[in-house]
Amino acid sequence: MHYHEMLPCQVREALKKQLPVLLGIGTLEFHSEHLPLGVDTQIVQGCLERLEKQYPNDVILLPPFYYGAASYAVSGPEDGHATIDIDSMAICTLAEQLFTGLLEAGFRNIHGFVYHQTENFNQGMPTDLAFRFAGRRAIFRYLEKSRGRGWWGDSSMKEYYSGDNIFDSIQIHRLAEEVRNHFGGDHAGKIETSAMMELYPQLVHMELHTNRDWFAQSALNATKEIGRDYVGGIVRHWEEFLGLDKQAGKASEQ
Repeated sequence: MHYHEMLPCQVREALKKQLPVLLGIGTLEFHSEHLPLGVDTQIVQGCLERLEKQYPNDVILLPPFYYGAASYAVSGPEDGHATIDIDSMAICTLAEQLFTGLLEAGFRNIHGFVYHQTENFNQGMPTDLAFRFAGRRAIFRYLEKSRGRGWWGDSSMKEYYSGDNIFDSIQIHRLAEEVRNHFGGDHAGKIETSAMMELYPQLVHMELHTNRDWFAQSALNATKEIGRDYVGGIVRHWEEFLGLDKQAGKASEQ
């Protein structure tokens, strides 16, 4: 289900089941001459769309967020490269409002997925850190608003350490978590180009490829088959992580 297409009755049913709410987080950044600006968002969204198509009644897709902190590490906006870099604090403010709205609506199973600059994901980079910080701020503010100051110190919270952790309500993930060790990573090279060949072949223009950009030279070795394996591994991992394969098993038993 796509969030912006849901009817109120569908929302109420989704809240009863606490279906996972999925957000693709990305950027608009120069990816050499043969790939579009939205690669880092499109790969995320393409994988999430495949999950939704397999489990149309078991996940909710939010509209993707394209306006991350791209940085100008690869290229500035000049010469037609058109990278857009949004300040991470501005992103944090917007993301906090988004997460607050979802919490107040009753959602408790919210997951954001990042593909841009995730090589140092444990320490964090501006885009994922903005969304992580926003998630924590939203949860703390929601708890104080709904339960009042001193909510954790209240006697009703004595089972806090053995019960469900409300701070798990919002999680930010590295999209390629499980496949990165096998496939590695790149920027507009063999891996990203292959992934785009699998997800959005109409957006890949190898006739425009240039060896001018060192980081894109390996794109000449890209294939749709590599992309299929790469995307398939990503989708299978999150299918298992979110428990969607188990949901499908229950549905078939019924």
